[in-house]
Amino acid sequence: MAHFTTSDGLNIYYEDTGDGLPILCLAGLTRTTQDFDDVTPHLAGNRLIKMDYRGRGQSDFDENWQNYTLPVEGRDALELMAHLGLDKVAVLGTSRGGLIGMGLAATAKDHLLGVSLNDVGPDLDPKGIDFIMTYLGKNPAAKTHAEAATGLQFVFGTQFPDVPAERWLREAEKNFTQTDDGLLITYDPKLRDAVEMGRDQPLPDLWPFFDAMAGLPLACIRGANSGLLTQETLDKMQARRPDMITAVVPNRGHVPFLDEPEAVAALQAWMGKMT
Repeated sequence: MAHFTTSDGLNIYYEDTGDGLPILCLAGLTRTTQDFDDVTPHLAGNRLIKMDYRGRGQSDFDENWQNYTLPVEGRDALELMAHLGLDKVAVLGTSRGGLIGMGLAATAKDHLLGVSLNDVGPDLDPKGIDFIMTYLGKNPAAKTHAEAATGLQFVFGTQFPDVPAERWLREAEKNFTQTDDGLLITYDPKLRDAVEMGRDQPLPDLWPFFDAMAGLPLACIRGANSGLLTQETLDKMQARRPDMITAVVPNRGHVPFLDEPEAVAALQAWMGKMT
């Protein structure tokens, strides 16, 4: 297992595999490197760098939970690049990872080769955020992965109507750790406090961050049933960036798994602009 130490002393877990175009895979809010398991076979021929943010997965939890913010996580990503001796990477960002990608475009654009956004944009539907807050930072009531899989299918089934039970089980195994006392989330529960702290502040205008990606190969993949990225926002993004590679994945909510044919085609077209 590979780790590096951040400038403020935390050990961050990462994976670095393959050769070719370096793609930094940045996961969703509560997710880990496993967020990209399904898409990895479709990114063959590239160098894939994946990391667990601080407070997630196999990385250290931060005693100062106020550091669970986009700027700090973006700094960690840059420090991982420096640790690996990488001057430039392409960013594939799922949800929060896409927000970090936009932030890097605004603050460290010279380190980016391109950005691909998975179901996220500069406008976030408040209803989607409210839904995330219903479970953020809470261990599930389910006691086993099988029970959790049934729960995930019940909660998310209308957004992901064609996902079989076996896949929900894999999702449960990725996102919850089995213990003698039941299931535990794979991230610091204090992440909820950090998100609530951010919600107490006025929402920043993220469109300048989106515009900061001008000149970079850009893609955006949206789940057709997404509760976070609306079609209206995607249309506005496309109008500002007519060259943006866009895909809408049917029968997917927040977020697509990225192994769907529409997502794979968009990612391959995006990578083609950088090779």
